[in-house]
Amino acid sequence: MPSTHEQTPTTGVGHYLIGRGATTGEFSAAIGQAASLAARAIYGTDHPIPACDAASAAEKLADIDLAAPLHELHRTLAELRDIWLDGAVLYHHPRYLSHLNCPIALPAVAAEVLATSLNTSVESWDQAGAAALIEQRLIEWVSRILGFPESANGVFTSGGTQSNLQALAIARNKARASAPLDSLAIFASPTAHYSVHRAADLLGIAPGNVVSVAMEPAALSAALTRAQRSGCTPAAVVATAGTTDRGLIDPLDGIADVCRAAGVHLHVDAAYGGAACLSPTHAGLLRGIDRADSVTIDFHKTFYQPLTCSALLCRNASDFAAVRVHADYLNPADAPRLNLADYSLQTSRRFDALKLWVTLRTVGPEAFGAAFDSIIALARDAAHAIEHDPELADLDLYEKPHLSTVLFSLRGDPRGALAAPIRDALFSSGTAAIAVTRIDERTLMKLTILDPTLKLDEITSVLRAVVRVSRTLPTPPDRAADTL
Repeated sequence: MPSTHEQTPTTGVGHYLIGRGATTGEFSAAIGQAASLAARAIYGTDHPIPACDAASAAEKLADIDLAAPLHELHRTLAELRDIWLDGAVLYHHPRYLSHLNCPIALPAVAAEVLATSLNTSVESWDQAGAAALIEQRLIEWVSRILGFPESANGVFTSGGTQSNLQALAIARNKARASAPLDSLAIFASPTAHYSVHRAADLLGIAPGNVVSVAMEPAALSAALTRAQRSGCTPAAVVATAGTTDRGLIDPLDGIADVCRAAGVHLHVDAAYGGAACLSPTHAGLLRGIDRADSVTIDFHKTFYQPLTCSALLCRNASDFAAVRVHADYLNPADAPRLNLADYSLQTSRRFDALKLWVTLRTVGPEAFGAAFDSIIALARDAAHAIEHDPELADLDLYEKPHLSTVLFSLRGDPRGALAAPIRDALFSSGTAAIAVTRIDERTLMKLTILDPTLKLDEITSVLRAVVRVSRTLPTPPDRAADTL
């Protein structure tokens, strides 16, 4: 009598296992079908977002019975096209100017197919093999371009949030060796990434001990002195090289002087601005980053890699010992070979370094620096257009760009009451994707430019759409008063 666990060969999981039930032809066909769907989504539409709403998407999903499988991959992919791909937000589109989501490089996508198909896990040598060496070689390369000494090391992570968390865990544990946890404090600017506060909470640092201070050397030095006099122990200073909204880069060299004098761990969040180190024009913006104790850098922003691809670099590899835990089955203390679990907060970890490796070997490091220069130039050109193009006279530039974000508002709308309605109208119609943020109690609109192939007229077409939409919306009371 057949086992109740047996399934028909066309529907069981075993039939689809790569290298086992699935044949070479079926593998190639499945990859081909997925590639065709992706190509249709990427190249087959003229809109960055389809004109659809959350209610209709939710209705389609509610109609799907997850207990009733479709049994054939091509049918599943066709269903997926309807419920997701036809409504996907397309980051490569020239009118997608919202968040720090970049168009991605084709070599990286090819690498993703390889990494996913082989399902390589990099945490121990007996799982990773040469994959661990590829990651380490890339870590060595990034360390050198940051100016770190040979004592440096690092690890790939899932993103800036994880990199910042691990850096602050290292700093906390180093400081906790000589001070109680409840005395430890972290210092960051008001514009530091929100993940700093999240990390502090997870690490047991009291909210009151996350000190907001202007990242200017004199102000930072005074804040550290006040904290020490009040009984706090500074565990870390977080400087930023490229804030999310304004692209601000803190004066890293002067901050490093203060941290060295105080004996405090300096972490630099360069998730956004890290590519400046490869720029022939803007590398000076990161002067002093080589003196940091740790650095976050996101390759899925200005290195054009698919999500997720980030790294944490430490100036001294020995700092990773502050968060290292050994497991006899995985990374025993006396292991004779490289085990990347010694450096990571994660255990199971995909081979994310491969996509950066394949891209770097295909285009070369200079290409990243040139792309970074291009997006900064585009942001400056867009800002100039806001100030001087008569068709954009309804718009008011907030400030000249620091990196590749452009902040602006509608003239006569001082509080930004129309910013979110304009963004929502552009998004819901499928016209464009822009962002909205708040700075100094003002709501501003924001363009985030990461595509080095953009043309200025593609950017100004979005700005003109902002103007058109603004004229269809009700005038807010404060703007009406200004026109009297």
